Amino acid sequence: MSSEKEVNGLDNYGYINEDGSTRYTSTPENMEDNSLSSPKENVKNMTYYVTDVPPWYLCILLGAQHFLTALGGTVAIPLLLSRELCLQHDHVTQSYLISTLFFVSGICTLLQVLFGVRLPILQGGTFSFLTPTVAMLSLPQYKCPEWTYNKTLVNVSDPIFIEVWQTRIREVQGAIMVAACFQIVVGFSGLIGFLMRYIGPLTIAPTISLIGLALFDSVGKDAGSHWGISGMTASSIIIFSQYLRNVPIPLPAFNRSKKCHIYWLNIFQLFPVLLGIVVSWIISFLLTYFSVFPDDPDAYGYYARTDIKSDVIMRADWFRIPYPGQWGLPTVSLAGVFGILAGVISSMIESVGDYHACARLCGAPAPPKDAINRGIGIEGIGCLLAGAWGTGNGTTSYSENIGALGITKVGSRAVILSSGILMLLMGIFVKIGAIFSTIPQPVIGGMLMVMFGIIIAAGISNLQFVDMNSSRNIFIFGFSMFTGMVIPNWMKNHPHAIQTGVLPLDQVINVLLTTSMFVGGFCGFFLDNTIPGTEKERGLTTWKETILVDNKVAIDSDCYNLPFGIGTKCCTGAWRRYIRFCPKPKPPDDERVEENTEEIHKETLF
Repeated sequence: MSSEKEVNGLDNYGYINEDGSTRYTSTPENMEDNSLSSPKENVKNMTYYVTDVPPWYLCILLGAQHFLTALGGTVAIPLLLSRELCLQHDHVTQSYLISTLFFVSGICTLLQVLFGVRLPILQGGTFSFLTPTVAMLSLPQYKCPEWTYNKTLVNVSDPIFIEVWQTRIREVQGAIMVAACFQIVVGFSGLIGFLMRYIGPLTIAPTISLIGLALFDSVGKDAGSHWGISGMTASSIIIFSQYLRNVPIPLPAFNRSKKCHIYWLNIFQLFPVLLGIVVSWIISFLLTYFSVFPDDPDAYGYYARTDIKSDVIMRADWFRIPYPGQWGLPTVSLAGVFGILAGVISSMIESVGDYHACARLCGAPAPPKDAINRGIGIEGIGCLLAGAWGTGNGTTSYSENIGALGITKVGSRAVILSSGILMLLMGIFVKIGAIFSTIPQPVIGGMLMVMFGIIIAAGISNLQFVDMNSSRNIFIFGFSMFTGMVIPNWMKNHPHAIQTGVLPLDQVINVLLTTSMFVGGFCGFFLDNTIPGTEKERGLTTWKETILVDNKVAIDSDCYNLPFGIGTKCCTGAWRRYIRFCPKPKPPDDERVEENTEEIHKETLF
């Protein structure tokens, strides 16, 4: 016990008090920072705040956890599209599509965290584009020939077969690229930020909540492929994240003098998702090895096997760099563009809700307009890149990743940067990505049950600003939530109900009405802005005061400022105020918040 630092186990990520209690922080200096204006005061339970940088090895492990959290959706989208692209019997090309989506998602994640909304939010494939893409490929001219459904008739190296599927994916590429330009304009022009003045808690709450509720059926199908494995995965994550989160684990470490010290790290709180997946994955592998799971594809429990895609691992290349136009020059059709535009609109609405959910769960202030504008604009650039590379899909903020933030209490964007780099590597090393694709369906389903539950709760938590004793507010929220589930479900069961005679218009309406987040969010937006009610009753007073206080904290902490001094230290001309995605300058202390807001700020902090 040579020093107090050694007694308390103090290091660069945490320490144990002398009374045995555990406390964590990013650096020892932060323990001495008791400033009430610090953003961390609002998030005492966070292990790492947005601007914190954990040790490099923790960044890699935590980044791998986020990567695995997004793995299910990233792998699922190309597989779901494979039948429409006539690729259901070409597993190697499917693995190339998966690797390409990983590669582009890694690029988009780095762009979003560095220059976009600057929140720790992962970028990946979007299910919002899936429905319009399937609708477009269902047109008579793009339906797959009958012989492509017969495995014995398909020769994956035949030029005729290659032309069949590449013609279809080039059409998807062109539609996504044109629609992405619309999203870029909406984001960087500030239009989405302008609309935010009319969006309050009664719009955000159903939009965020329906992100998780809308996917209960698909999650249930994955989990239901083997309830034992999915239940074990969910139970493991719950036990690690809730019951064992305050149990520190001793780890040996060496200082510069090569003396060994025991440090304590809350592993279960940091890696509950990763540990849950690994435990279930290993058990599934053992049960597959000892032939406990059936080998009949129609038998219950077959999809819990880990050897279903073993042929992909053997046949996939070790190293392959995706490149733009790898499937040929994209083509454009009006029907395809209008259909994908509906997916873009739904994706933007969902992303705005994701930004607020992410900020709430990771301990960041509410995102200001310029950050939202940049985030949507960067997502448009991401969709443009996804179309150019030929992923068959666009990119958007990943809801699964946001749920992981709420469980792990790690909101560092350095972790998401490392996750983006891992996704880039997975896109290049195809065989490693193919290994990850062997994670069984029930393991993914069990993980998503926990993740989406967190997102639903984060959405409902926005109602804390609203007077829920008001019958007006109860009606708006209840009607929006229920309508957001009823109408999309009915539209999915009656896909040909909309017949206006104009096919592109039919596709736009059909996609919008089958998107729960759009239906629920639109109902909440319309009713909240048309039904009479005071600002206090609607929660707008508290909502705006919170945003003002949070934005003051954001300015103080540089949470949403661009790197390298862009917009703050350089490019500081008077013309900057006309650029809607540029960070606002830091005003003098006496002009930051009006006197009444300053009082609210003090009351909030104390």
